[in-house]
Amino acid sequence: MDVIVIGGGISGVATAYQLRAAGHRVCVIERHATVAQGATYGDGGALLPSPLDVWFGPTFMRQRQPRDSGIVYKPGFNGGVRRFVKQLGTLREPDAFAAQYARLRPLIDASRDMLADIEARLELEFEQKPGILHVVRDPRDWEAMQPALDLLRTLDQPYRTLSADECAALEPSVPAEPGFAGGVLLETERTGNCPLFAKLVKQTLDEHGVQFRFGADVAAIRVDTGRAAVELVPTGDRHASNAREVDVISADAIVVAAGAGSLPLLDRLGWRLPLHPVRVHTLTAPVAYEEHAPHLSVVDSIKRISITRTHQRLRVGGAGVLQSLPDTAKPLAEPLSEAALALLGQAVHDWVPGAARISAALSWQGTQLLSPDGLPVVGPTPHPRVFVNFGHGPAGWGLACGSAKVVTDYLGGDVQHWPADTLAALRAGRFTT
Repeated sequence: MDVIVIGGGISGVATAYQLRAAGHRVCVIERHATVAQGATYGDGGALLPSPLDVWFGPTFMRQRQPRDSGIVYKPGFNGGVRRFVKQLGTLREPDAFAAQYARLRPLIDASRDMLADIEARLELEFEQKPGILHVVRDPRDWEAMQPALDLLRTLDQPYRTLSADECAALEPSVPAEPGFAGGVLLETERTGNCPLFAKLVKQTLDEHGVQFRFGADVAAIRVDTGRAAVELVPTGDRHASNAREVDVISADAIVVAAGAGSLPLLDRLGWRLPLHPVRVHTLTAPVAYEEHAPHLSVVDSIKRISITRTHQRLRVGGAGVLQSLPDTAKPLAEPLSEAALALLGQAVHDWVPGAARISAALSWQGTQLLSPDGLPVVGPTPHPRVFVNFGHGPAGWGLACGSAKVVTDYLGGDVQHWPADTLAALRAGRFTT
């Protein structure tokens, strides 16, 4: 089949890889000059989400204050944001959390397999390293985290619970004073450089006949019973009125994997999905003192802020900003940006003091999509020739690789090996049933 993939981030590149491996002819459309320039560029580094990482559950946004929750949340009188947060809040109940993670787990397992296959087959080096230490400051938060630890035990996922002193002994960059509740070590979970991974995979796709169209926006998707097509205009000229400026490319199928840009494309087809854009932030700072730099990735488990060392720099990621949809479409107000970056800087001060030169840090912000049930949107749409792979949120970029396999299996008519409840939980149609 001829397949067009819209989006050159990790979701689009992973989808192109799986489709080409299955024998399809693939063209990737990306508005930037190369791959991994949008939300993928600022990824925090965790490959796969554990029960401690997902952006739902008993510890996610328990507190309303940004300094406590790690999320800058100022809905004002906007009912849409409040409803969205309320829906996510229903998954704080332990049984609901466990059930939702159980639906996600087959995708996590498949993503782990897909990543391992790509990594071994292509012999990739993308700054991957094992060992993630989750740390928790408040004893009340430690208690709230117990359902996630119960899941780790149930799933036989290796982990160790540590006291503050044991955390400091294992990772000397983390001070035992002032005291904190404890930590959880996931020795086998890994971090890596997501944009580097995407670019390395793209190089392989170049060698195997995948076409990339850069500097082009998809103005619209055309669908009929026979074929599907996209209308392309030069980036920055999405409203080109001259028909001669519009380039139309047809295919047997289209996969929308454009991150936050996916929603307006589907909206023009009359398919409205209740996902919410979240502005996430990263700071990339040079290592200040080698003796203070962490050798493990350190994650503030309550605030979902990750601190990962790669070579002579630290990447600090998280600090999501939740706003109304109209506000998200505008540049972020400076006070909100300052509040988000302050959360990241404070996390470095709290957990690895002296490790990074925050004053010399480069900041980045980008938009990712989060669904009201915490799961990505993967699989078919109301039209049989249009598929989707987006909405993975900030927790674990490896999910895009497993999701790419789901989409590829749908195109090949071979999804019987996937659990039915997982497929149902990922489908776009779940929001209308």
